[in-house]
Amino acid sequence: MVQPERVRRLNDEWPRDGAYVLYWMQASQRAEWNHALEYAVAEANQRALPVVALFGLTDAYPEANLRHYAFMLEGLRETQAAMRQRGIQLVVRRGSPDEAAVTMAADAALLVADRGYTRVQRQWRQHVARRAPCPVVQVEGDVVVPVETASDKEEYAAATIRPKLHRQLRAFLVPLAETPVKHDSIGLKLDGFDITDVDAALARLDVDRSVPRQGYYLGGTSQAKERLDRFIAEKLDAYATDRGDPSLGIESHLSPYLHFGQISPLYVALRVLDAHGRRQEAKDAFLEELIVRRELSVNFVRYSPHYDSFRCLPAWARATFAKHAADPRDYVYSRKQLEACRTHDPYWNAAMREMVVTGKMHNYMRMYWGKKIIEWSRSPQAAFRTMLALNNKWFLDGRDPNSFAGVAWCFGKHDRPWGERPVFGTVRYMNAAGLRRKFDMDTYVRQTERLASGG
Repeated sequence: MVQPERVRRLNDEWPRDGAYVLYWMQASQRAEWNHALEYAVAEANQRALPVVALFGLTDAYPEANLRHYAFMLEGLRETQAAMRQRGIQLVVRRGSPDEAAVTMAADAALLVADRGYTRVQRQWRQHVARRAPCPVVQVEGDVVVPVETASDKEEYAAATIRPKLHRQLRAFLVPLAETPVKHDSIGLKLDGFDITDVDAALARLDVDRSVPRQGYYLGGTSQAKERLDRFIAEKLDAYATDRGDPSLGIESHLSPYLHFGQISPLYVALRVLDAHGRRQEAKDAFLEELIVRRELSVNFVRYSPHYDSFRCLPAWARATFAKHAADPRDYVYSRKQLEACRTHDPYWNAAMREMVVTGKMHNYMRMYWGKKIIEWSRSPQAAFRTMLALNNKWFLDGRDPNSFAGVAWCFGKHDRPWGERPVFGTVRYMNAAGLRRKFDMDTYVRQTERLASGG
């Protein structure tokens, strides 16, 4: 079921004839549990037309590099094959995604787009809506509750958005049925960029190669579902109590797949809810992260025009940082030193090592990692720039609403004032002693050393 709240008309073009219904796929890079795709199939069936899917592959996505492109293309290759099984041709066009969509819209009766929330994603859709000669409809399928349905304003914290989301869950935690394709598009002659050999495709792209590929997370819906199956079977029961301990690895590892739209958050939520014999408190804790915290991040990026700058912070946080701007720092590290894992703090170095090697970091350590960058930078503004740059460069899920909100959280966003101290003022502080008191940090350090050595 595609609820009407998920659907938004983006232009006022009149209905018209065409050769196909075009599904412009950018954010929801999957062939299943995809609201925009199912909407496009239903509309095409009503018109007795095939569905053609398009992915615009730009070499110049902001801050993306070889690591991100490799993971994405692994997933796109699988999605292309899965769509073909459904009778849908997925065409990959190299170039600016919005220009590719406008070009293919010339022969479309209708263009259906999925929804993205970051600045560049919104700009692409606005451009297509202005220039496409056919109706353009946007369908929102990468959140459980549509953003504006949950709230019509930027929310202050999880506590303010949680009841709003919970009131809507019954209406939106609904399975999405797959719509049979009545008219396939496989036989249509449409030129595209070949991605069947990911290595060869990457070699043809002019992308930033400063960050190497990683071998710990393979892209694709099947990989995401395998990780979800393993998490439910082996780790979910311990999630409520042990997810904070970086040495235990009680994580789903789904964030890269959610970022690239290779798995649906709705599918994940329903699988966890339906997990028989699993503890309710564990399910609740996981859904708090998947729905409340994740969709608070989307709310932040949707409603805050400055989500990627120091200006996004609440007034109290900016004021307290200004008050403590001249406080002496015991250590100051350059970005180069940070990337090389060369600080005096073995736990921070271990977290950075995990990030550089795998493209991911344990969530608790991600908070500690950010707090220390504040402590070791010449100014909070410089810390914000450094943190966001490293986040977007090394993490597979960088450039995501969750990432932008996570960075801002380190500086007081979605948080409250705490006791005043040097450098941080009343922004929450974290230290190594707290890690040692709570967790087996020596084990975590050894684990990351093995990762770095290929063990």
